[in-house]
Amino acid sequence: MRVRLTVAALVAVTAFYLVTIGWRGVVAIGSGDPAAVALGLALLAVPAVGAWAVWRELRFGAATQRLAAELGATGRWPVEELPAATSGRPDRAAADVVFQRRREEVEAAPQDWTAWYRLGLAYDDSRDRRRAREAMQRAIALHDAARG
Repeated sequence: MRVRLTVAALVAVTAFYLVTIGWRGVVAIGSGDPAAVALGLALLAVPAVGAWAVWRELRFGAATQRLAAELGATGRWPVEELPAATSGRPDRAAADVVFQRRREEVEAAPQDWTAWYRLGLAYDDSRDRRRAREAMQRAIALHDAARG
């Protein structure tokens, strides 16, 4: 519940800034000065791009939550307990060992969304966020394709 409240607060703050920037763009366009109109049009692009980015992130988060709930409900959630570093993150060496197993699972079953999801978790534990996101996106695509 705390995560949802944090996300809601961040979305609200972002929406406030996007509306404020958009309004400044409208005011600049309304001035009639050619330079201000050009700047106003550019300012209107910022909320459009920002709203798209927020929407995309919310959809990604909802999809990963949906898959996590399904994994948990079917008893396929990974259960290994990784020792934590002083920062609270999983120990890098232990995470790398788990990562190797998860990569082998994906190689053995490349169309299994659960293997890709668990690989994404392993990438995240190994502190490789870009690849974690790619693996999660692959898991979402495979899951959705299997559901029709």
